[in-house]
Amino acid sequence: MRGGNRRPVREVDAGRGPAVPRRRLGSRAAFWHPWDVRLPRPTTHVLFDMDGVLLDTERLYTQASRTVCARYGKTFDWALKSQMMGRQALDAARHLVTSLALPITPDAYLRESWALLETLMPTAAAMPGARALSDALAARGVPQAVASSSPRHLFELKTRQHGDWFARFPVIVLGDDPRVRHGKPAPDIFLVAAADLGADPAACVVIEDSPSGIAAAHAAGMQVVAVPDPMLDPAGFAAADLVVPSLLELGPDDVVGGR
Repeated sequence: MRGGNRRPVREVDAGRGPAVPRRRLGSRAAFWHPWDVRLPRPTTHVLFDMDGVLLDTERLYTQASRTVCARYGKTFDWALKSQMMGRQALDAARHLVTSLALPITPDAYLRESWALLETLMPTAAAMPGARALSDALAARGVPQAVASSSPRHLFELKTRQHGDWFARFPVIVLGDDPRVRHGKPAPDIFLVAAADLGADPAACVVIEDSPSGIAAAHAAGMQVVAVPDPMLDPAGFAAADLVVPSLLELGPDDVVGGR
């Protein structure tokens, strides 16, 4: 995290409640006060990535990709997956087909993988702490948006069990929105979401799980909280303003406000 020094504490401060355990990825456990993990600049709006942040879908993508690649004698691993995360579907497919020299086109790969995802995605569960955090922010009147590279038809499959939750987001911008001319790591999707919220990009914080999403948020002039999958290399998230292992580690004070 940029700005300020975190101080390990174990006592209780008046008006703040007990110290809570928080761990920054790649560091030893410490007890920090909630305000010790706030972002360095004040923030007023929160933009969520969806896959791996709000919904537990990345494992489903992995399952589908491994199945398709195995049909052609290829292995899909986390090193390749980390390079694809956050990208628009066709861009990610092109990268996979080229990297593994699959004997099919990116479009054919998408057709095969989407046939599997149509069955898998409706089973997607909420990520731990995701709904509680968004509900707590909503209770404070904090404007929120979903900014996901998913195309509309996959979004609808993923959120089938969560319609009431996602209906409470006033803004949802998806990867096939015509205003999103370039996918992550370009800033387009976050700038569109901020504009739809009527927000200054500098006052927005993005919650992401991919290096390309972090790059896109910073390119948009926004701060970033990273929630990486433990299978990914922590070095890919060094640019984030704050890194936490789970949304269970975050409360409204951690993402809205500032020093």
